[in-house]
Amino acid sequence: MRFLVAPNAFKETLTAQEAAREISSLILEAYPKAEVLQQPIADGGDGTCELLIDSLGFEKIYHPTLNPIGRPILGFYGWDKETKRAFLDVSTASGIGLLSSDQKIPDLTSTYGTGILIQSAIQRGAKEILLGLGGSATVDLGVGILSALGVFFLDKNGREIPAFSPGYLKRISHVQLSPQIPKVRFTLLCDVKNPLLGELGAVKVFGPQKGIQVEKLLDFEQQIQRVHELLIKKKKSSWSDQPGFGAAGGIAAGLDCFFPTQIKFGAEYFFELVGIKESVEKADWIITGEGKYDSQSNQGKGCFELLKLTKASNKKIVLITSGKEALQEGFDRVLELPPLDFTKSDFRLKALSNFQKVIQGSLKGNIFETNGP
Repeated sequence: MRFLVAPNAFKETLTAQEAAREISSLILEAYPKAEVLQQPIADGGDGTCELLIDSLGFEKIYHPTLNPIGRPILGFYGWDKETKRAFLDVSTASGIGLLSSDQKIPDLTSTYGTGILIQSAIQRGAKEILLGLGGSATVDLGVGILSALGVFFLDKNGREIPAFSPGYLKRISHVQLSPQIPKVRFTLLCDVKNPLLGELGAVKVFGPQKGIQVEKLLDFEQQIQRVHELLIKKKKSSWSDQPGFGAAGGIAAGLDCFFPTQIKFGAEYFFELVGIKESVEKADWIITGEGKYDSQSNQGKGCFELLKLTKASNKKIVLITSGKEALQEGFDRVLELPPLDFTKSDFRLKALSNFQKVIQGSLKGNIFETNGP
């Protein structure tokens, strides 16, 4: 029997890689002669580019950088020397997972550390940057990245504003361009289609989770809009809001002002790069999963896109998830995880234990040796 083990991340509990290793180990315990291929999946969310780096075997380049509040950390990016492409996630240097709750200070946090990594890749010879937008800690319109790449943000007196300065956006009065701005293009990977501004925009939807108090949302959005207008003025061309411009605090909208950019949504692009269709065709069973399959999952999320590929190849697929919303989607089996109490200090250990028990129970039930649900 041949298995393709291709889970997405289980948010806050298991990475896609960890989930794939656990599933594969338990399958091989039950079926020692089985062929098991691991291909963790992502759909533009947190860690997408790290998965691509591992899956495609790119060189991992480590480089010192700064976290969202300016503290030193060691970052990395993947390097494809053949195509001169660099792969990195915003979450590596500018991720919300790097901050404690009291460090989520939206008028201070910056993507400057991500810009340092991008600049390193450009110096190595990168012509294209594939940037995963999931898991960001910032709502800075990407000005941190831009300032690391040669865009100067000046105060009312014409002085450059240092990165990680309190009230950074509010202090910007002028934008100047260095003649040495690099010639590089960006492919931006994301799992949300929110615009930059408005009720579904970067500030009002994602601002609260990044530390913006509800009563300050309108003021913060006005700051974002004002700074973006300065960028557009410097760009000297027309602009219209687009789906995806609200991801990661408006990074796409900022980069689009000075660099060629394209946005790729959902799992389709990831699947194309790792060749998952071929892997599906070689397997008898596909095992996937995510933390909670919900009403958004069939809008380009990894598990649903994998379901479509599987059915097109007339193969069988198992989904591991919490909740019951996947029961009518067409999976051959849905293995339901029990709910977690995320207020408990040991919730990650409990999540792993639940994960293992659900899979072990299904294997004892010989689900892979029966037909139909």
